[in-house]
Amino acid sequence: MEKRKFGRTGQEFPILSFGAQRIVDDHNCTEEEAIQIVNRAIDEGITYFDTAPIYSNGQSEERLGKAFGDRRSKVWVVTKTIDRTRDGSWRSLEASLKRLQTDHVEEWRLHDVRTMEQLDLCFAKNGALRALIEAKEQGIIKHISLSGHTNPNVQLEAIDRFPFDSALVALSAADHFIYSFAHEFLPKANEKGLAIIGMKVIGLGRLAQWYEKALRYTWSLPISTAIIGMESMEQLENNLRVAKSFKPMTDLEKLEFFKEIIHMANPDVLRWKAKDWSNKEEWAERL
Repeated sequence: MEKRKFGRTGQEFPILSFGAQRIVDDHNCTEEEAIQIVNRAIDEGITYFDTAPIYSNGQSEERLGKAFGDRRSKVWVVTKTIDRTRDGSWRSLEASLKRLQTDHVEEWRLHDVRTMEQLDLCFAKNGALRALIEAKEQGIIKHISLSGHTNPNVQLEAIDRFPFDSALVALSAADHFIYSFAHEFLPKANEKGLAIIGMKVIGLGRLAQWYEKALRYTWSLPISTAIIGMESMEQLENNLRVAKSFKPMTDLEKLEFFKEIIHMANPDVLRWKAKDWSNKEEWAERL
């Protein structure tokens, strides 16, 4: 698989990275299957694993911790805090480390910051960002990150206020048409040297009909890697197949693809663009 530099960190990762939200009972993935999928991914060179404590009440983190075992040093682990306060975020991190069976994570993210009001809470004197800074100073985390699904202006403001190391943002082909992180966020983020991770690549399954094109579109953007949710060995193998044969989309290919999917730019598909969208809705979805 093609590898790319990960911002200013000095690291590089394959274009295909592992979104661990789906290796849980809620997606009909057993613990045994989850462990097998994760280890198969590592065998194939995938080393970047993204999770969060709210994914099935910590089960995603627990299964990653069990799956890594003595291979922990071979992987880059990312978790998040949805809490907007310093103290709440510290409690969240302590619980995450216990479930992940580790004493540190490579990245810790402010999870799903949607509005300027939420951003202000994170940046307050006793806001969540204070916990991230303290954890980095103590060596418990190595890099500070944030994520955003909804409005790129929020993430643009965030990276103007603080030198984040990375950002996880919605970069499906359907996102191209409204509140586009590809248009509005990527240029400045790249200029600042952030590592950029794409998500929502298959649009909660709504782009499944165009599965390979959807992957190629996101990987053709100036990003470091993209996390893809995987709940079965079949999905992992299909993702590996497409990644290994990846060729960037030409401008003409992108234009033809946009013509095919422009009707998908609607509230039913792009629910994460709405301020009142709940992550719980996503848990019920399949890739």
